[in-house]
Amino acid sequence: VDLDTARQELEEFIPHVRNISDSSIKKMAGRDLTRFKEFKKQGIAVKFGRFTQKENEQIQKNVEEFLSLTGIDSAEKLLFTSRYPEDKDTIHRLKTEHHFCEKISEGIPRPWRLIYYRARKMFDPNNYKGRYTKEEKEKLKKYQALHGNDWKKISELMSRSNLSVAMKYSEIKSAINYGPWTEEETQKLMNAVKEVLRRKLQSENPSSFFSLEQSNRELWIDREKLYQPLPWTEIETKVGSRYWRQCKQKWNSILTSKVTRGQQLYRGTNGLKAKINLIKRLHETKAEDASEVNWDELTQAIGDVPRAYVQSKFYRLKVSFVPLWKRKTFSEIIDYLYEKKLPELEEKL
Repeated sequence: VDLDTARQELEEFIPHVRNISDSSIKKMAGRDLTRFKEFKKQGIAVKFGRFTQKENEQIQKNVEEFLSLTGIDSAEKLLFTSRYPEDKDTIHRLKTEHHFCEKISEGIPRPWRLIYYRARKMFDPNNYKGRYTKEEKEKLKKYQALHGNDWKKISELMSRSNLSVAMKYSEIKSAINYGPWTEEETQKLMNAVKEVLRRKLQSENPSSFFSLEQSNRELWIDREKLYQPLPWTEIETKVGSRYWRQCKQKWNSILTSKVTRGQQLYRGTNGLKAKINLIKRLHETKAEDASEVNWDELTQAIGDVPRAYVQSKFYRLKVSFVPLWKRKTFSEIIDYLYEKKLPELEEKL
């Protein structure tokens, strides 16, 4: 299919598809579209977010079966072929002949790229090496000075995963503050996020950016924009004194405060309605595990709030009303709330 058609067809399964590059759309059209349609026929929705234990086991099974099929002698060779230059050509040929893309993603309703990244994380022997020693941190700084942000090269030199070295360098590259956020730091974070969102809005829709500039109200706090992934390493650089994970956590707390400010969501009649709606919606998902729940969709059950807010409300419900909740599975907790607590709340309402 052509690019526009592919994007249009993928939009049914991936709501944020308009933010994906053309080259990625082409790959997804080849690797994902047919799979997604097949899952749809079976009544299975495409998933994002944290992988479940069941999905991890399926990836393990898919990798082991592919190794058995091809005779490749380790998952590391299969998934990190560049580490074995002498076997590279043979492995690439075997992967092509035996349809590696299809086999690795079998039975998992997610984009192929995410499944592949998850498999690499699971099977990378360099990914579970514990804390960095003082010597390793010094080496990391030295290699970054020599090779810049070529994390693939640096990961090979340090025998750590790409993600591990990139994140660790992000933490140690400057004097990071671990105490409470100062007013100045918080303002820097707000300005950095605002700048990123303005730039994004301007590139997507110059006319709306112009009207936004004319307003002195905080119209830039737009739910759809704020919930999109943000370039945290760029924001980290602008803040200067915090690493990216701290910036992300702080922004989420600011966002929760802003979106819920002035809303009496959990008081009186509104509070009862919110609890009732949340329990009903959670029961409708038929999820076996919290990671299977699309918390973003559930935000509408209790108001225009961030997913973290909904998750905290669910936590309060189970702690307050479900006896011995720590011993129950996620689905057992939902069933208890639905069968025992929901009728009480509805009667009270």
